[in-house]
Amino acid sequence: MALCLAVTLVHVLLVFLYVAPPNAISRAYSQQVDAWVRPVFEQNWRLFAPNPQSANRQISARTRQTAPDGTARVSGWVDLTAGDDAAVKHNVFPSHTAQNMLRQAWNAYLKTHGGDNQPRSERALMIEKYLRNIAADRVAAQRGGTFDSIQLRVVSRPIAAPGAAGGPPSAATASTRAETRYLPWWKVASHATD
Repeated sequence: MALCLAVTLVHVLLVFLYVAPPNAISRAYSQQVDAWVRPVFEQNWRLFAPNPQSANRQISARTRQTAPDGTARVSGWVDLTAGDDAAVKHNVFPSHTAQNMLRQAWNAYLKTHGGDNQPRSERALMIEKYLRNIAADRVAAQRGGTFDSIQLRVVSRPIAAPGAAGGPPSAATASTRAETRYLPWWKVASHATD
């Protein structure tokens, strides 16, 4: 009981230091506070005005199985975003995980990796591993089979400004074309399902 109380008090203190305005204590212990709060307990002040999405993203994955002789068998693409959309559609109480896990993992990847997909910190490596594990687990659950590598493809379609859909084509609407980004092949722990 005492341990639970102590952990709860430390948690509340660290989250308070994270969201409080910068001060001498939060600056002195910023590494410890960040290590505790991120990525699980991250806080922000966007309760009533969240950061809206500026693009619709379709995240797909394909797998590769390398045979002992070196030949590789590559699967077709599996739409991971469609699975999230199906879990939320017509569900009165959709889970936070069904709505946000994949999207938040991708947003974190964008923040921690450059356009060249190179991680530049320990946090970036952790986010990369998190995204890879989500994709591998979902592909294994949907498709089954065996694979040892996975690749992601992200198609981003900008959300048009209100009223832009009815107007004539212009330079502004030309920038609403979909962009496709392919991530490198990532090795995964061998997935084998029935």
